[in-house]
Amino acid sequence: MKPLQESRGRATAIGFSAVALWSLLALFTVASAPVPPFLLSALTFAVGGAVGALWLLLSGGLGALRKVPLRAYAFGTAGLFGYHFLYFTALRLAPPAEAGLICYLWPLFIVLGSGLMPGEVLRPGHVAGAVLAFLGAALIVAGGMGAVSGSIAGYVVAFVAALTWAGYSLGSRRLGAVPTSAVVVTCLATAVLSALAHLGLEETVWPASTTGWLAILALGLGPVGLAFYTWDVGVKAGDIQLLGTASYAAPLLSTLALVLAGLANASLTLALAAALITGGAALAARAGRKVTRPRGA
Repeated sequence: MKPLQESRGRATAIGFSAVALWSLLALFTVASAPVPPFLLSALTFAVGGAVGALWLLLSGGLGALRKVPLRAYAFGTAGLFGYHFLYFTALRLAPPAEAGLICYLWPLFIVLGSGLMPGEVLRPGHVAGAVLAFLGAALIVAGGMGAVSGSIAGYVVAFVAALTWAGYSLGSRRLGAVPTSAVVVTCLATAVLSALAHLGLEETVWPASTTGWLAILALGLGPVGLAFYTWDVGVKAGDIQLLGTASYAAPLLSTLALVLAGLANASLTLALAAALITGGAALAARAGRKVTRPRGA
């Protein structure tokens, strides 16, 4: 039992690193402007997939990819492609700090969703936490109304992005037998789909400066690269509710990064909204930990 607990703890710790990397996602995304969403997805996923492929080549793990079922690749590609297109679009349509906080409702949705999975129970604390977090999201929308043309559309896109990532994470838990190396294929497939969508739907606009190119490289190496591999390990073999709890620090860290970089303004409204979202998520996580599980589970 002890080795199993140690393995679970190690996987959870690995998953934590993804949260730290994602706190920089909004900052690097804003710095990559004016690159359009699909092109940005294509470039960053190509970097993340290429680094993973190189790792598999050097470690001799390419052969394992042939044993992965096609449905697992399809699911992973739909999750990665769908979420990041929605996320990048939201940051273009709405103020980045506000849109980023709404996107980060996904940790709450993971806790709520995990409570509905087999062996779990949805408790009143889950519902209360959800209401509190949604009040925070409503405060953001009210405070940002009219700040940028098209903000409402951006907020809606951000909300759908949160639902998409929660669904992907919970679905990955059910595909625990699929090796993390499969993320290499889903990253590369997402890059290809993004490139095709860009060619058909967008005008090509490259970064305006060296800073923009460096931001794209940083995205591909970290938040849109290594983070996916470590998150996959965490949600499949770690404590998914504990990971969800740790993820609640991401919106605060993300907003702080934007403020420190001068890309967002610190305000009482923003601070209160962050507190409501984080507090609601923490309440839901606490309720989840009170669920009685079968012995040995």
